[in-house]
Amino acid sequence: MKKTLIVLLTIVSIGCQAQKPEKYNLGFEKQSESASLSDGWIKWGNYELTTDSVAHSGTKSGKITSDQTGSSFGSIAYKIPANYEGKEIRLEGFMKIKDVENGFAGLLLRVDGNGTSLAFDNMQNQNITGTRDWQKYNITLNYPEGAENIFIAGILTGRGEAWFDDFVLSIDGKNVQTLKEVEKKLSKAQLDKEFDNGTLIEISNLTSENTENLELLGRVWGFLKYHHPEIAEGNYNFDYELFRFLPKYIKAENTIERDKYLVDWIDSFGQVKECAKCQPTDENAFLKPDMKWINNQSADLKNKLLHVYNNRSQGKHYYIGMTTNVGNPEFKNENPYSNIPYPDDGFRLLSLYRYWNMINYFFPYKHLMDEDWNKKLKEYIPLFINAKNELEYELATVQIIGDIQDTHANLWGGADKIDEWKGSNYPPIHVRFIENHLVVTDYYNQELKNEVGLKIGDVITKINGNPIDKIVNEKSKYYPASNEPTRLRDISADLLRSNSNNIEIEFVSGNSKPQKKNLKLYPKDSLDIYRWYRKSDGKSFKMLDNNIGYVTLQTIKEDDIAQIKDEFKNTKGIIIDIRNYPSTFVPFSLGSYFVSSMTPFVKFTNGNVDNPGEFSFARELKIPSKGKTYKGKLVVLVNELSQSQAEYTSMAFRAGDNTKIIGSTTAGADGNVSEIMLPGGLRTMISGIGVNYPNGGETQRIGIVPDIEVHPTIEGIRQGKDELLEKAIEIIVKE
Repeated sequence: MKKTLIVLLTIVSIGCQAQKPEKYNLGFEKQSESASLSDGWIKWGNYELTTDSVAHSGTKSGKITSDQTGSSFGSIAYKIPANYEGKEIRLEGFMKIKDVENGFAGLLLRVDGNGTSLAFDNMQNQNITGTRDWQKYNITLNYPEGAENIFIAGILTGRGEAWFDDFVLSIDGKNVQTLKEVEKKLSKAQLDKEFDNGTLIEISNLTSENTENLELLGRVWGFLKYHHPEIAEGNYNFDYELFRFLPKYIKAENTIERDKYLVDWIDSFGQVKECAKCQPTDENAFLKPDMKWINNQSADLKNKLLHVYNNRSQGKHYYIGMTTNVGNPEFKNENPYSNIPYPDDGFRLLSLYRYWNMINYFFPYKHLMDEDWNKKLKEYIPLFINAKNELEYELATVQIIGDIQDTHANLWGGADKIDEWKGSNYPPIHVRFIENHLVVTDYYNQELKNEVGLKIGDVITKINGNPIDKIVNEKSKYYPASNEPTRLRDISADLLRSNSNNIEIEFVSGNSKPQKKNLKLYPKDSLDIYRWYRKSDGKSFKMLDNNIGYVTLQTIKEDDIAQIKDEFKNTKGIIIDIRNYPSTFVPFSLGSYFVSSMTPFVKFTNGNVDNPGEFSFARELKIPSKGKTYKGKLVVLVNELSQSQAEYTSMAFRAGDNTKIIGSTTAGADGNVSEIMLPGGLRTMISGIGVNYPNGGETQRIGIVPDIEVHPTIEGIRQGKDELLEKAIEIIVKE
């Protein structure tokens, strides 16, 4: 008996030694007695986070419970050092949800580096709502260079409850729990920390002469950043090289001394070797680099810059890349300096230089701007240098962002002072510009309808005594957009905001005389505000009278498509409503139903890391026919709410055999977006690829031009009519 016991103890001992403890608590099982969450898990957002006994396996899971308003989000997150190498990262996990509405639930995977997000997905585009038992989900992303931290999480937005369990993180198919960590070698640029806490640079008494000098420096700095081989290797933190050079440069007494400083600065980065594989600009390129400014410099500086250009970096680059399979620019290793929300003079100048050069070399729509981008650098130097506080800096930034005339481009993060400036309290009504008037079109919360004292169709003419058109003219430069209808769309959402609890408005109701009233305002989280239209979780398709099918892309799911094709195959016509943002990507899966043969519908332009400023056309993309082509009429509804993926989807439907697009100007911002981080933690984006019709016709700024132009009217709004839908039905019935 004693021997048997010894043998059993030995087996148990060996077994315990063989089972290595997991490095990361991704199953929620480990939890300290005093902790509210399982060990290692942290809280993001505002919702309640707990450990729950309703588990997929084991005894614990992570749970998120929304508050009663359901107007925010909650995320239970876990941070893992990115001490691994590979090409692909994958997160798998189990999720259970209950009564999720007005939002979504999902897994979240984010990879950060150098203070910014390098790769991200939160499954929002899958529109997971309602009640579902435990299911396995996954996210797969390219594993980016420069990764420093990996965040895995579960997220819930809107109302409801969500449980998460059994996360597995893998890199190139290997579980990180078993992967050996590697010691990553930092680049010389990453090791340079000299100006992490500020530059101490002060630039005062700007004259036209030193403004011109700073303009030239901005051009040279950006040119070297994207062309010089040593900088491309990551051997220099080029933000900090600017700060080292600036104090001497701004003291230059004349252009001869200025240019000598610049030539010596270029030489300080080492000899540029002859590049045998550097190709000249492609003669067939759609857009070519602008070299005029270099040719206008003094002989020594010109020759030095041309030598760098003719022997420029090729291939892998520390600061810029192109995303796999798409080709939009990926701005890498751009520190957002989030710890300094109001950057000093040096960092504010860097912000301008960084943004201007990114647009100059990698924005595919620079040629469509109303004003010459070459003039913008000099124009904005005083605005950035003289910004006296955080708000003025943010306003200067959003103003230059507006000048590129791209609806994708705005301040999407970090602009807390602009948000305060717009107002923390919101109206209980939704308003839109209809027939050039600000019109009440909906109530955010139906229960407040009687308290508001305004009817659908009422026209607001003044706010606090100021005419609407005057307010719009004053604020327009701070609302980036591709075209005017889209700018008005965005301004309308903010016009009635205020930091006061109420505002005085003047309005006209029907044919009555102008009236005045105090409109009560509310905190945002107490209203059901969602984009530019009412949130819907309803079914995406239905049958209308006259044997007409109706589909809204706002709530469409991949599973709906087969049913739509089956139920609508014998209809007289189908109306597809894209006055929204599609919840599922359907250009090919649904678009193929309307073409009888392989049909071109789009072609792209892409930039070139090896020759910044060059853009070339890729091959056209085609919609395939899958043999069962719809025989009826297709009518597609669009307006200024149709943006980006909605516009791309409209292009796919336009390729159909019997399609008519009706409505009005769309947002004019198509193409995969590229994120840009600016000092002060500011985040913006651009449309990163050019999206054109097969014949080369532009869509940016122009939008999807309808075959039949139809606009809503004030009278139609008052009568509760959907005039675009009525016109679509008329087209199908009568034609």
